Amino acid sequence: MYVVEDKGGAIALMLAALFFLGTWPAVLTLLERRGRLPQHTYLDYSITNLLAAVFIALTFGQIGDSKPDMPNFLTQLTQDNWPSILFAMAGGIVLSLGNLATQYAWAFVGLSVTEIISSSITVVIGTTFNYFLDDRINRAEILFPGVGCFLVAVCLGSAVHSSNAADNEKKLSGSSTNCTKTTRANSDVSKDMEKGVTNTSDPTVGVENAKAGTAEYLIQLENRRSIKSFKFWTIQILKSRYFSIIIIVRSASSNLFFGLGIVFFSGLCFSLFSPAFNLATNDQWHTLKKGVPHLVVYTAFFYFSISCFVVGIGLNIWFLYNPVLGLPRSSFAAYLKDWKGRQWALLAGLLCGFGNGFQFMGGQAAGYAAADAVQQALPLVSTFWGILLFGEYRKSSRRTYALLVSMIFMFIVAVAVLMASSGHRKQ
Repeated sequence: MYVVEDKGGAIALMLAALFFLGTWPAVLTLLERRGRLPQHTYLDYSITNLLAAVFIALTFGQIGDSKPDMPNFLTQLTQDNWPSILFAMAGGIVLSLGNLATQYAWAFVGLSVTEIISSSITVVIGTTFNYFLDDRINRAEILFPGVGCFLVAVCLGSAVHSSNAADNEKKLSGSSTNCTKTTRANSDVSKDMEKGVTNTSDPTVGVENAKAGTAEYLIQLENRRSIKSFKFWTIQILKSRYFSIIIIVRSASSNLFFGLGIVFFSGLCFSLFSPAFNLATNDQWHTLKKGVPHLVVYTAFFYFSISCFVVGIGLNIWFLYNPVLGLPRSSFAAYLKDWKGRQWALLAGLLCGFGNGFQFMGGQAAGYAAADAVQQALPLVSTFWGILLFGEYRKSSRRTYALLVSMIFMFIVAVAVLMASSGHRKQ
């Protein structure tokens, strides 16, 4: 198999992985904001994510001669290494559940906060597990203060979301918008979904080209997107002879804790992925028979991508007919007919698949501790896309801006501290 031995090449691969892994969530968020059903999007994403893993395994995993202690991909498929395979597949299952959860969390909490909180939880739990699995090769006096910094980032992320939600409430309370269009009934939307028609226009509110951060923009976005995040806002319509006015009124319930709950669940899933992959490739629990080589990264990557694919396809086909969070019912036939935005969903799967592959390849030369730093730093890229592309936190209060800057700063400090504590895993 191909092994990256040049440190410069390893750094280049990890930088590419950082960009890819930080960009694919922004692509899926864009599709959700344009009204495409997340079930349709994730089915497309799962296909190309698996194809990327197969391509990497059959190319880079087959380059060069096979060695007894480091066999090529196809050679290792015939070996008796099922305990390690099961660890790799378990990692793929929790990774798929985490990715699926974040897809819904973006609508409630936003791309920036979702990625930082979930990644911070991943580090707090996953890094602690890996510290003991790797025979404590990291410097504990630096590692655990870094973990503490991630805990602070989690708390700041929750505060950012709470403050931004209060800002939106202030914008929307008493906001009025002239409206000349009427809302289609939910039954009509469901019928369109079953026929494969995706609504990507601005259906109800007569606000064109609203500026990001304004109440009109929030209303326009809410009516266009597929997941309705303002489920606990009610709409009152005041009609006159010549026009109607829509007033948004806050109700008693709140989706703040619901959105954060999804984020914390995704972070828990992500935190279990890395230790499972670690056990699959290094066999710290000595589950393999004597003389059987450890799984190489390409083989482990292939098996966990298989389980990711099975879980992602299975759950999302079920969600087509049994939707959650108030989404309209769809069908597999409707999914096949839905070509609006499909190219972007397929691109997101390729970005994620090649990003993970490049991260593991770079870790062979620079050490897995350095490769783990890619996973820790990718929310910075997602935050950049969230602020630049989606206008998150535009026209927010000074308090929200202060908390946002503090969260990003604390996250950067935490990543730097963890990188300073890194060591090399035993071969």
